[in-house]
Amino acid sequence: MRIRLFGGLEVTSAEGQPVRFATRKSALLFAALVLAGRRGLHRERLSEGFWPGRGDAQSRNSLRQALADIRRWFPANGNAAISVEGDQETVALTAGPDEVDIWLFERKLAESATADLAFAAELYRGDVLAGEAIPDGLDEWFSPNQVRYRQKALQLVERLSLALPEAGSADEAACERLAERLLASDPTAEAAHRALMRIHAARGHENAALRQLESCRALLKKHLGVEPEAQTQSLAVSLQTRGGNRQTASTHDTANPAQPVATPARPHDQPSVAVMPFDNLGGADDEYFADGVVEEITAALSRIRDFFVIARQSAFTYKGRFVDVREVGKELGVNYVVEGTVRRGGNRLRISVQLVDSETRTQLWSERYEGATEDVFEFQDRIAAQVAGAIHPAIRGAEIELAKRKPPTSLRAYDLVMRAYPNIWGRRKDTNDQAIELLRKAIAIDPAYGRAHALLAWCHASNAAYLWAEHQENELEKARMAVEAAGSIGDDPTALAAAGSALSMCGEQERAATFIERALALDPNNAWAWARHGWIAIYKDEAARATERFHRAMTLSPMDPFAFNMRLGMATAMAKTGSLPQAVAMAREVIAAHPDIIMSYRYLAAWSAMSGDLETARWAAQKLLTAQPDFTIERYRSLPFFRHMPDWADQVVEALKLAGLPER
Repeated sequence: MRIRLFGGLEVTSAEGQPVRFATRKSALLFAALVLAGRRGLHRERLSEGFWPGRGDAQSRNSLRQALADIRRWFPANGNAAISVEGDQETVALTAGPDEVDIWLFERKLAESATADLAFAAELYRGDVLAGEAIPDGLDEWFSPNQVRYRQKALQLVERLSLALPEAGSADEAACERLAERLLASDPTAEAAHRALMRIHAARGHENAALRQLESCRALLKKHLGVEPEAQTQSLAVSLQTRGGNRQTASTHDTANPAQPVATPARPHDQPSVAVMPFDNLGGADDEYFADGVVEEITAALSRIRDFFVIARQSAFTYKGRFVDVREVGKELGVNYVVEGTVRRGGNRLRISVQLVDSETRTQLWSERYEGATEDVFEFQDRIAAQVAGAIHPAIRGAEIELAKRKPPTSLRAYDLVMRAYPNIWGRRKDTNDQAIELLRKAIAIDPAYGRAHALLAWCHASNAAYLWAEHQENELEKARMAVEAAGSIGDDPTALAAAGSALSMCGEQERAATFIERALALDPNNAWAWARHGWIAIYKDEAARATERFHRAMTLSPMDPFAFNMRLGMATAMAKTGSLPQAVAMAREVIAAHPDIIMSYRYLAAWSAMSGDLETARWAAQKLLTAQPDFTIERYRSLPFFRHMPDWADQVVEALKLAGLPER
């Protein structure tokens, strides 16, 4: 097969080389001819559709050039397996029946054998021309075909899942892969959900089948605001009946079946989460691994003091049976539920994890991890760390949204802190000021709220470090006072990270390191603490040690609101260790993504000047002065975190002078 349209355009020459057409229009014209098949297309329609508004003569000439480009790869001769032929009116692609994936797909669909359907399933790698850039105006050529073949794929996955003769066959695996590909591009594809439900049930995994139903229901609600179709509901009823009969049979001789352990009601001063037993989709030999993953994730989350984690013993009373997340939420008194599946195939392990709001059943976050089985325990630890690192900001984001929806009259100290969170990340002075106001209100309600004091310290330190305050020393003193007012925060990694970050800005690197290291001892997956640990290394003139810390932070929380700061920290470490071109490139990337973050222009101006690119340095300096007219090199140099690296500070000062920034 030398022509593939499913999942993107791939064409191979007679010599086995990838075909690279001269222009995108040539490639799309070739795709249009493939879709048209042997009936071909009218030249006039092609020239007007692909080159509109150019006039008849020019558009026909463009068509001739594009066809010449195609024929360069597929010249017409008597033995050619693929060629473009035509007359004055039409042009068509001729090829053998097995040369084109969509033609072969159609032929296999017409067959009734399960093996033929499975073959067609493997051909469908994604939507027609998925990922190809299609210019405006050409949708009429491709959109109808994309929709048509997607509908055929949905019909195929339904048909194949109903026709599968037995569990564990190669045909079943092909059906499962097709369902997963369809859901990757459209999470609301109910036919794909139903196919996976049938496959799980055929393997004896009714719980996994019912979890697939809940995932389907949550995604439909989230994206379309509708309930599952009657066909899906009917399938669910049959699975629940079947699962109930199986459970009754298995527990018939058990006098006292396990019951969930009731958890006493707690005041909702913090969110709570339960990590449910993961469904083992492999053999019995993999059961220990599935349980081990849950134990590791539970332990990792338990180290985070931002939320309460239900003990494993309580969550594991649900093992082996399907329960609705809303029921779990009520019985265990939790806001969020972590669910997952574990599957081993050959020498590969796959773990799927999702975080669900137990009240609304909304999926807040999901991820899939794959690794080799060679070292299962190392893989287990890595997955636990990544899941904990991802769930933490997902829950925090959900709590922030919940606090935003509450009326002012019902806000507590916790809600006010949640409202402050999105504004504390050093992006703009006005949002930082809003955070300060919210944190002060929280402290007024609860004067002993250590985290509120610690975050307030960070905000005041940011006012000084970003040169937002007229009197920097006053802000630094307020930061120190807020750290002292925080009192005993020794068991709160977030508060420790905030207090340590503030002290680092104040120039107290040794004391700051004590706070940060305590935060990481409690929660090794705290991305903020790892990032600030990197900055402390830079401020202590130990840039070589900073790179690994920033990398750890970015790995744990790639979508973090503070990711720009982590990247600038990594770039600073590069600049200090002699990799100026890489540092400049990273600063440019941050500016392109976040042009409103003023501090980026300081770094770009300095590093560009150091590397001899004065044009870029002066551009960055002008941008900085436009956003911050009162910036002076003297004010910047006076910041206390320069104390431990005087030589570097002097280099920065000289570079900023070359960039054209005012000294005083």
